[in-house]
Amino acid sequence: MSKENNITRRKAVGWFMRGSIGVLIAAVVAKISGRSASARLVWQIDPRKCIQCGKCETACVLQQSAVKCVHAIEMCGYCKLCFGYFKPDAPRLDEAAENQICPVGALKRKFIEPPYFEYSVDEKLCTGCGLCVKGCTNFGNGSLYLQVRHNLCVHCNSCRIAEVCPSNAFELVPENKCYLLKEKLPREVS
Repeated sequence: MSKENNITRRKAVGWFMRGSIGVLIAAVVAKISGRSASARLVWQIDPRKCIQCGKCETACVLQQSAVKCVHAIEMCGYCKLCFGYFKPDAPRLDEAAENQICPVGALKRKFIEPPYFEYSVDEKLCTGCGLCVKGCTNFGNGSLYLQVRHNLCVHCNSCRIAEVCPSNAFELVPENKCYLLKEKLPREVS
């Protein structure tokens, strides 16, 4: 046998050390890549800071904004006179378009029993204008609010709406907790 084909203890230990270092490097790379995926941040609106300025509808890079109105049903009063549904000067409290505050009819109401109505948002129609949210926040219980819908968002590196938001309501949140649900946020003490 030639000396080159002999497996010596020194060669075996060298192979073992190189293999161990390779496995250690692979484990570190996997851990780092796993951490960066779970720590990914996405844009979201803090409903406590939102002033319903209307820029969510117009500033988004998408033709129809990724910001939509959501309804916290747990907070809703099921009112006959919903300030998020009706214009302040509505001549009648019925479903006629001239009485509704939403310009596209995205907020729907369904009669439950006197005097209660159930309200829902048709997100396909919602443009994110915030008019219903403004009415509900100013005169109602605030159960309507705006949120970025991440199934629609293109996840820009720099959100155009966040850049122009006058109240700095947009913030980066962890992707695994990407919705700031108003009914689950701690209430601010005045």
